[in-house]
Amino acid sequence: MTAALWFLPFATPIALWAALSDLRTMTIPNRAVLALVAVYALVGLAALPLSPWAWRWLHLAVVLVLGFVLNLTGAVGAGDAKFAAAMAPFIAPPDIGAFLLLLAATIPVSFVAHRLARRVPALRQALSGWASWEARDFPMALALGPALILYLGLAAIGAMPSAI
Repeated sequence: MTAALWFLPFATPIALWAALSDLRTMTIPNRAVLALVAVYALVGLAALPLSPWAWRWLHLAVVLVLGFVLNLTGAVGAGDAKFAAAMAPFIAPPDIGAFLLLLAATIPVSFVAHRLARRVPALRQALSGWASWEARDFPMALALGPALILYLGLAAIGAMPSAI
């Protein structure tokens, strides 16, 4: 619980930045990925015991390799793979299954919300120039970012199996 409380205020603006950037440009800035990694590196040292903090770096490596394989097959974008890898150390090992369920719920909700929002002329006009309005692909950070925020928020109130 304590670690999630530490991570949440730092990870939230980065996750929102990634989501908004993906909506606007259909890319996730490398700076957002690096910022999220830096939050885990620095805040994680204060929030977690050294051994779990160190072992969670393996999560980043595993998700990065899986993400690049998925990118090679065209299943996900490179930015999505990198951002998912940067998110991975924040997830406590006992919470991986619950997080994947949360992500599985967040993806269709975000997809439907995006597809409905881009059908609203006033919204499209107010946010003209957003690449995601015209793109066939889905801006995946719109699901990834909120999934991380929801996970950390739920963990902060003790609603996840490990409570981080």
